[in-house]
Amino acid sequence: MGGSTPPTPDPSAWKLPRLRIAREGEWIHDDEEVTHAGILANLRENLRVDEQGYYMQIGPARVPVEVEDAPCVVIRVEPEGGRLVLTLNDLTREALAVETLSFGADGIPRCRVKGGQFAARLNRAATYQLLQHVQTDDTGGVATLVIGTIRRTIPTHPAQRASP
Repeated sequence: MGGSTPPTPDPSAWKLPRLRIAREGEWIHDDEEVTHAGILANLRENLRVDEQGYYMQIGPARVPVEVEDAPCVVIRVEPEGGRLVLTLNDLTREALAVETLSFGADGIPRCRVKGGQFAARLNRAATYQLLQHVQTDDTGGVATLVIGTIRRTIPTHPAQRASP
């Protein structure tokens, strides 16, 4: 029997899964939350971003990932050795890159994580923990992050600045 090579499937004909990351960091597949720890770890590890948006590369197929707010959520902020350490919703920990910290138009703090690759939004608990290290001026218009001897003004989206 002579074996022939089966035809290579055409990725353009594949039905791609519909993946999205909800506001609080939950992964959703076709309107169902993904809760299996191993699958979640795989999804988080394989998330990519480029000028076209968020995606996962699965073999020859590019699977788009819709992101409601930010792909990562900071769930805890702790002072440690003269810096602030973030715990992300995937339970990884990393130092806050203070130069990336800002307040969005909605007043929610955001920063960059994973070596600057991804945006992150602080959840409510992490925001309160961060605010323990923030001072505001008398008008409430300028916020300054204070960690030991480090003082850094936190950029604020123009819609959040106090009116003159």
